[in-house]
Amino acid sequence: MFPAAGRRACAAVAVIVAAVLLGAVPALAHGFSSTVYADLTAPEGGHVRTELQLEYDLLVVSAADYEKDDPLFRAGTAAFDNGDAKEQAAALDGHADSVVAYVTRRFGVTAGGRECIPVRDGDFAIERREGVPYALLVLDYRCPSSAEAHEVRSGLFPDSEGYVRDTKTIVAYDFDLTSGSTALDAEHRSFSTQQSGAERFWTFFRLGAEHLLAGLDHILFLLALIVGSRRLREIVLAATTFTLAHSVTFVLAALGLVQVPEWFVEPVIALSIAVVAGWHLWRLWRRRSHATDLETFGRGHLSLDRAGWTRLAVVFCFGLIHGLGFASALGIDRAWSWTLLWSLLVFNVGIETVQLAIVATVFPALALLRRRRPDLGSWTTGAVAAGVSVMGLVWFVQRTFGV
Repeated sequence: MFPAAGRRACAAVAVIVAAVLLGAVPALAHGFSSTVYADLTAPEGGHVRTELQLEYDLLVVSAADYEKDDPLFRAGTAAFDNGDAKEQAAALDGHADSVVAYVTRRFGVTAGGRECIPVRDGDFAIERREGVPYALLVLDYRCPSSAEAHEVRSGLFPDSEGYVRDTKTIVAYDFDLTSGSTALDAEHRSFSTQQSGAERFWTFFRLGAEHLLAGLDHILFLLALIVGSRRLREIVLAATTFTLAHSVTFVLAALGLVQVPEWFVEPVIALSIAVVAGWHLWRLWRRRSHATDLETFGRGHLSLDRAGWTRLAVVFCFGLIHGLGFASALGIDRAWSWTLLWSLLVFNVGIETVQLAIVATVFPALALLRRRRPDLGSWTTGAVAAGVSVMGLVWFVQRTFGV
């Protein structure tokens, strides 16, 4: 029988890991969430130009259902299945009344308490974001020219439709003598251009925290780092290295200096999970009960041995790729996007807060288990690493071959 302390530590680790994974399960249904991107400017008084980017297949299904427009559904889904951007744009243009009616009922601008009148500006266009086609719709909202502030609301693709959940609208704006960005969702459907800096900070802090909690792949990567860390110093350095790496990518993406396609980023993120978790399994296989021992030679700065430094280099490289995944959540893809850069950094603070909370919760319990029952600690970390590695490999195959 295990000592009471060992049993309690083992149970604590199991409960904590299960809670983290269960709390992140929504990420498995990635296709059931959506992001809308809105860019608002005022080229002249009384006009608010709004560029909306909406997920194409979701827009077709929702608009067709809302307007009872079966021909839109048939034409739009056929174009989606064919993967032809021109055909997709033509399907939307051919049923523009239905599509615009759906969008403007759920996305609006008011000035001085009065509704601005939306007018479609130009035809639809199709762009690809996050590996899927997005429809670009430009609306010219005509508002009272004397208004000093505007309010923007979004209720696009609500949960009640039954197609998606957790739809977020990322808004960038530059008018009313101010500029900024915000995120709207089911709990926060509107904002004013006169919102305070504290309100903007909280919006993106919350968004960053939610993004990590809902991102099972990023949480599994973090768990792989935790179970593979032999000392508190190692997990602190690994988490710091990961933070620095994806922060660098944030900045480079915001400056428009790095653009990596989604088809490359997502499989590599999955592969990184399998590699980091597999690293610990390899050490367990090679060193058995000495897997957590430090090498007596090759010790350098920060009291890390050769294996520790190699691991940090691997974590940094993969952190750069994870940063691209984080940045894509905010649509950071335009050169010199300083407005969104501030929001991205706040978003990053939210991510790091949750990341540190997970480390502070899981690692002490794991350290106690290893101290009280080294053999049980090895089996526990090995089981967690094996499960994480298998999940990473499954995702890698799915994301690489689209299965």
